[in-house]
Amino acid sequence: MTAAENVCYTLINVPMDSEPPSEISLKNDLEKGDVKLKTEALKKVIIMILNGEKLPGLLMTIIRFVLPLQDHTIKKLLLVFWEIVPKTTPDGRLLQEMILVCDAYRKDLQHPNEFIRGSTLRFLCKLKEAELLEPLMPAIRACLEHRHSYVRRNAVLAIYTIYRNFEHLIPDAPELIHDFLVNEKDASCKRNAFMMLIHADQDRALDYLSTCIDQVQTFGDILQLVIVELIYKVCHANPSERARFIRCIYNLLQSSSPAVKYEAAGTLVTLSSAPTAIKAAAQCYIDLIIKESDNNVKLIVLDRLIELKEHPSHERVLQDLVMDILRVLSTPDLEVRKKTLQLALDLVSSRNVEELVIVLKKEVIKTNNVTEHEDTDKYRQLLVRTLHSCSVRFPDMAANVIPVLMEFLSDNNEAAAADVLEFVREAIQRFDNLRPLIVEKMLEVFHAIKSVKIYRGALWILGEYCSTKEDIQSVMTEVRRSLGEIPIVESEIKKEAGELKPEEEVSVGPAQKLVTEMGTYATQSALSSSRPAKKEEDRPPLRGFLLDGDFFVAASLATTLTKIALRYVSLVPEKKKQNSFNAEAMLLMATILHLGKSSLPKKPITDDDVDRISLCLKVLSECSPLMNDIFNKECRQSLSHMLSAKLEEEKLSQKKESEKRNVTIQPDDPISFMQLTAKNEMSSKEDQFQLSLLAAMGNTQRKEAADPLASKLNKVTQLTGFSDPVYAEAYVHVNQYDIVLDVLVVNQTSDTLQNCTLELATLGDLKLVEKPSPLTLAPHDFANIKANVKVASTENGIIFGNVVYDVSGAASDRNCVVLSDIHIDIMDYIQPASCTDAEFRQMWAEFEWENKVSFLNTNIIDLNEYLQHILKSTNMKCLTPEKALSGYCGFMAANLYARSIFGEDALANVSIEKPIHLGPEAPVTGHIRIRAKSQGMALSLGDKINLSQKKTGL
Repeated sequence: MTAAENVCYTLINVPMDSEPPSEISLKNDLEKGDVKLKTEALKKVIIMILNGEKLPGLLMTIIRFVLPLQDHTIKKLLLVFWEIVPKTTPDGRLLQEMILVCDAYRKDLQHPNEFIRGSTLRFLCKLKEAELLEPLMPAIRACLEHRHSYVRRNAVLAIYTIYRNFEHLIPDAPELIHDFLVNEKDASCKRNAFMMLIHADQDRALDYLSTCIDQVQTFGDILQLVIVELIYKVCHANPSERARFIRCIYNLLQSSSPAVKYEAAGTLVTLSSAPTAIKAAAQCYIDLIIKESDNNVKLIVLDRLIELKEHPSHERVLQDLVMDILRVLSTPDLEVRKKTLQLALDLVSSRNVEELVIVLKKEVIKTNNVTEHEDTDKYRQLLVRTLHSCSVRFPDMAANVIPVLMEFLSDNNEAAAADVLEFVREAIQRFDNLRPLIVEKMLEVFHAIKSVKIYRGALWILGEYCSTKEDIQSVMTEVRRSLGEIPIVESEIKKEAGELKPEEEVSVGPAQKLVTEMGTYATQSALSSSRPAKKEEDRPPLRGFLLDGDFFVAASLATTLTKIALRYVSLVPEKKKQNSFNAEAMLLMATILHLGKSSLPKKPITDDDVDRISLCLKVLSECSPLMNDIFNKECRQSLSHMLSAKLEEEKLSQKKESEKRNVTIQPDDPISFMQLTAKNEMSSKEDQFQLSLLAAMGNTQRKEAADPLASKLNKVTQLTGFSDPVYAEAYVHVNQYDIVLDVLVVNQTSDTLQNCTLELATLGDLKLVEKPSPLTLAPHDFANIKANVKVASTENGIIFGNVVYDVSGAASDRNCVVLSDIHIDIMDYIQPASCTDAEFRQMWAEFEWENKVSFLNTNIIDLNEYLQHILKSTNMKCLTPEKALSGYCGFMAANLYARSIFGEDALANVSIEKPIHLGPEAPVTGHIRIRAKSQGMALSLGDKINLSQKKTGL
């Protein structure tokens, strides 16, 4: 039975706090009450029956006193009542009273009010008793000719369900509905009729479609959707029909309905691999993304485009559409833009890279002009990274990109400027021909840089790559300009005293006297408190950083000055000029040291920075060849090694990706016969409509892993003991946002257990959706009870409860069996993810919850093996490159990252070592630090790591 054919019931939620009414009071209300009272009584009866009560005495009362009423609310409630009430005797025969009910419904099917007719027809779809339906068939047929479309469309559905369940009652249904369809004008009636023909008699549906295939574009969207489904199913079952219907699908791509366009594009891709078909479908997807306002729709359709790209033969077609894909960047949503840029980057080739770069440059400039939005900075970062990747893959583009991007080094957003700086550093090292251009642009924007971190990086680049005498002089000029007047301490004290004197003249009254009394820098007046803002504005950038107490930039400056001074010495033969340049560099370092030791900066200089500056002074005073080599050659080699390692890693990951995607068939591969393949192997041959319906119902069939331990049995939890009167075990099935507990309950006694109820409660971010209904279990009988639990976040949850029951014939109280707790595994919600080192560090600084798992109680003796074990146990991804982890040195540090399906980030830092002094068989020791935004995530991951410390031998 397919998902669409499962029996449907009307479910009614009810608060359980009120006391249920007695049968006598209900009978009284139903007999003698007014319409309002009867309505309330009928509602109570329905709720009691749904809760398992048997009320046989009320059946005749309802037939006599409620059924004849013409009130619409009561008629609607009666439909629900007849749906749920038992209609047969214990031996399976139809109750005599139901004949009266049947007659009442025959009258309702001829009622002049279309609502009553239509709702009665809907109710008949749920009836499963052929004896009740048989007398109603002439009335149902007559409803097909009713003037109102509501009645006609429900009559079609009623005929369809009756034909499907009891074909003998209406054997000519397909012919009847085909004739009805030909003459029908209403879109919803045509859609229902056509859908019935698809499922009941596909040939008739095809005959009808063949007669009107040219008018398909004029049909309503609901009918068009059903036509797309029919074409998909026909071509799926019989590929030779593709040529007949593919033109119709092409036409439907032009439909005015977005839903039809989406389904038609998806169907077209499954029916044809021709480049024209793929291009048409992709174009349709792109139009949908641009025109639809809902971001969720945009993301879903983008995913379909990304799926298309995964197919090697489709990728080339999509490469021609890169410029169209970039139109999606007009969407303000960051997630959509991120996916779009990633897709464009995957599709970029030498044919379209130039156009791509032009568009991205325009977008970057645009972000500079728009009013600041919270996502503008992040978007700019994304654009910079995309341009960076393009330039690395296509070096010819770097010369166009760099001048535009270097303007952003002076940006207020440090993250975007840091990305630009990283890109510039890589470009200047890789592309020798661009070095003069980069150095020139760097000197232009150097004075405008606002962030100390960017300033440090820019100093390093200038110190490392200025190779001509003129450039070196320019760097020194820029540094002097950025540092201001020297010596710094004396000039600052003079400035303080000097600036206050003019104030005396213009200030009036007490203010003048106050300033005169203060007179010096050492003590500040109330008046001077309004001045620092002006002084800070006037300060050159580097001087500002130093007075704020940031002396790390001073250490970086000292290294830069040493590098350029040593290079200047090798370039300029005249001794006098050499000594003059060295003296100037040494003076700058000495004045910074003096400033650091004074009380002027907000924070004093650190010992590390003093050591670094002192070392640079010593190197410049001695000028030894060894130091020259270390400063001017070794530094650049280190960068070169790092970049080549990074490039190698990228190439390796790309190679792995392409290997995954390459569809290679070996000569000795087994041939798969479609008729013999298991369901889970028919990935490309599965019915997409059936799959999407299953997914919507939460019944997605996951492919089980080949490892038997990963099968369903691995998720079965025993809830009671084998010697308990009721044995229970649960299979925990995890969907994305909910958990289905399938509990097997076995009666191990020789008694009948009545009102056997599974009572559950939850701890953590779990919520029980519905209370399972009570059962009656025969001796040694068993039953399955399903319970749904909603999950709100990644946190270890616990489900606990008991089974309560009455023993048939016993006078004692209810019996109770307490169940073991079910622990919900956090791993079902965590997926490996990747992020850059900068993002990792930023999140590490921001996240407030940390959980440290120390003193690892493990039996693993190898560091690498331990790391792999942790990765497998926690579902996290190792961000530290393999090269950094290779080799053996007795200790290891690695960064791990994962994201939950709820969008929560989890970070971990593993620091482990091998205690060599305890011998070769000693287990690994150390600790793991976990950081997350929420406490639950950090604690849950810590618990998981603690539980999986030991490696179990299979």
